[in-house]
Amino acid sequence: MSETPLKQSDDQEEVIAHRSVRQRRGRDIAQVSLNLTPMIDVVFQLLIYFLVATEFKLNEEVYRLDLPPQLQSDQLLDPFQLDDQPLRIIVASTGPGGVSYGMRVEGPFPQPATFEELHQMLRERQINEQTSGGLFLPDHPIIIEPARTAKWEHAVRAFNAAALARYTNVQFAKPAE
Repeated sequence: MSETPLKQSDDQEEVIAHRSVRQRRGRDIAQVSLNLTPMIDVVFQLLIYFLVATEFKLNEEVYRLDLPPQLQSDQLLDPFQLDDQPLRIIVASTGPGGVSYGMRVEGPFPQPATFEELHQMLRERQINEQTSGGLFLPDHPIIIEPARTAKWEHAVRAFNAAALARYTNVQFAKPAE
C-alpha cells in the first residue's frame, strides 16, 4: 500500500507508514523449503522392487580348474586353445557332364554326402547358444576349394551351406590342381 499524508491544522504533513501483515508478524523474508518425503518414498520403493525382482541362482558357482603349466615352444600346445587353421571344403563335380558332385572336409570330421549334411555338420560344430560342444566360432575361416572340373553351381551350394550355418568368414580358394 502507499503512504497517505494527513494534513494537520498547522500545515505540517504527517506521514503514516503502512506495514504489511508479514512485517507486523516479524517475518522479513519468505523461506523456501524442499519437501524430501516423496523422494525418500520413491527411493525405498525402488529398493524394494530390485530386491524382489532379483534372481539368486544356486547354479552360479566358481569351479577351480587346474591348468597345466605354461609349456615351452618344443612341447605340446594348450589343449584348450581353439584351432586357428581354416576349415577347407574341397568340392568336385563327378559323373558324365559333371551332373553329380562330391565333397571332402579336411580334418577328422565325418564326410558329408550332400550339401544339407554339410550344413548340418557345420552347424553342429559351431559355438553358439544351441550347441555347447562346438569347435568353431561364427567367424572361423572356412575356405571352399573347388576342383578344376567342379561346376560353379556346386561351389556356390557349398558356400551357401556354410553361410546358412551362420559362418561369417567364408571364402573361395583358387581351384585345386
